[in-house]
Amino acid sequence: MSDRPGLARRLGVGDAVVIGLGSMVGAGVFAVWTPAAQAAGSGLLIGLVVAAIVAYCNAASSAQLAAVYPVSGGTYVYGRERLGEWWGFAAGWCFVIGKTASCAAMALTFATYVVPGGGWLRRLVAVLAVAGLAAVNYRGVTRTARLTRILVACTLVVLALVLVLLVTGDSGRDVAPLTDTSVYGVLQAAGLLFFAFAGYARIATMGEEVRDPARTIPRAVTIALLVAIGVYLLIGVALLRVLDPATTTAPLAEAVGAAWAEPVVRAGAALASLGALLALIAGVGRTSLAMARNQDLPAWLAAVHPRFQVPHHAEIALAVVVGVLVLTTDLRGVIGFSSFGVLLYYAIANASAFTQPADQRRWPRAVNVIGLAGCVVLAVTLPWTSAVVAAALLAAALLVRRLRRGRAGSARS
Repeated sequence: MSDRPGLARRLGVGDAVVIGLGSMVGAGVFAVWTPAAQAAGSGLLIGLVVAAIVAYCNAASSAQLAAVYPVSGGTYVYGRERLGEWWGFAAGWCFVIGKTASCAAMALTFATYVVPGGGWLRRLVAVLAVAGLAAVNYRGVTRTARLTRILVACTLVVLALVLVLLVTGDSGRDVAPLTDTSVYGVLQAAGLLFFAFAGYARIATMGEEVRDPARTIPRAVTIALLVAIGVYLLIGVALLRVLDPATTTAPLAEAVGAAWAEPVVRAGAALASLGALLALIAGVGRTSLAMARNQDLPAWLAAVHPRFQVPHHAEIALAVVVGVLVLTTDLRGVIGFSSFGVLLYYAIANASAFTQPADQRRWPRAVNVIGLAGCVVLAVTLPWTSAVVAAALLAAALLVRRLRRGRAGSARS
């Protein structure tokens, strides 16, 4: 691959942390509480802690691998290098389908907050958001980092306001005892909450664009994840003092109480959705680039723009696919679908990190084992419809790849 144009190393630790935070502290913090609370009941915070532990193990494995393989593609590359090309393909495919669904979810979430009511106007606004942010990514990764920094700052300001209002306001309820929950419900909630944590992968998938990757990637992944965990824990504890998240579709907006604050929170949710969507487009485009370089996706997607040095064909194709999804699907089941694909992706990352020799290790192998087991357990406890559809798409992709390889081998013989 040395004769192919590479991506420019322009991102430092601060930029990488911001891109990771833009993916994690995004729409999830405004939207994920309701389905998770419906699954876990009074065990919501336990589910959040479980999701955070699994996310930390996954982040450690990803950072350890990215420091050794600082190229675009994330676990698609790590799986190929450590376990074999089929495992890499499975990881890449899980990431692409899961995060493409997440792109559609973020676009629809943005439109839901800015367009009252429903109908085609909301979908049109979502499509325009996808097109606009794809154009920003097309112009170069430094513009992506700059805009993400602005969106993350706005989101954190709004979340700080939410926290102040929740903590200083009157508690509207007592937190229920752990009687209306179950182990299965807590694990399913953890799998759904994992959707909100998974943005640190964006740092690893952009490994070809960070300066001094052996130092930058581990630091950025750890900092971004710890900040996100802290934000979610604070919000979760404060939210449960005020209302039951399972009873509303916009818990943070309703929990703030003050009439003047609700529009501010809704605006913050819209900006957060844009921040997550912007980082998602960047991450999926670079994984598609890596897969196309190895003929696991059409070679046309491997093109890098000669001026802006971004995978522009991959990002254009992604914007088109996400636009179609926005026009034809809704938000139901999308979080579960995305979480299933991403949990399998990280299961392969943990297995890959487990095989690294001692001179490449930054964390003990126990971290990889815990991460792998956690990913598998959370994946199988997700809503079964989402898991079945995602698993079927993965099986179909593997079958198509097998058939293509068989035909290619027959042609050579």
